[in-house]
Amino acid sequence: MEPLQIPCPADQIPDATGTKAFNAAYKAAKDAGATYVGIERRGRCWTVKTDRAPGHVVAEAAAAIVRKAIVHLLLNREVRKYASVGPDYVQLNGITSEQRARELAAAVHAALYGDPEPLARAVPSISD
Repeated sequence: MEPLQIPCPADQIPDATGTKAFNAAYKAAKDAGATYVGIERRGRCWTVKTDRAPGHVVAEAAAAIVRKAIVHLLLNREVRKYASVGPDYVQLNGITSEQRARELAAAVHAALYGDPEPLARAVPSISD
């Protein structure tokens, strides 16, 4: 598996559906010292996952914009089942399309690396 760009563009977000694919994508990110990002198909919906790399410090401003975006996505039922966000991870469940899951995954990954613009484009109301 090729190392991910940091931040990772939407078209390069790995589809980590299934144990083997997840383990390979997660290991590749960890071996590269990068924050893991991936999408997984769950039934008819998609899940976005990130897991912060050891040593990667996420600025409080970046964490705040990610939390704000997730609240908006939940309130607008774009993330349909549940979402969880912690100091080291993000998980968004129930996204209806692979394209939207990739867009959100790339945007969250960029925000975690200090670039909030992709997330502001993906979830415009957080810019208000």
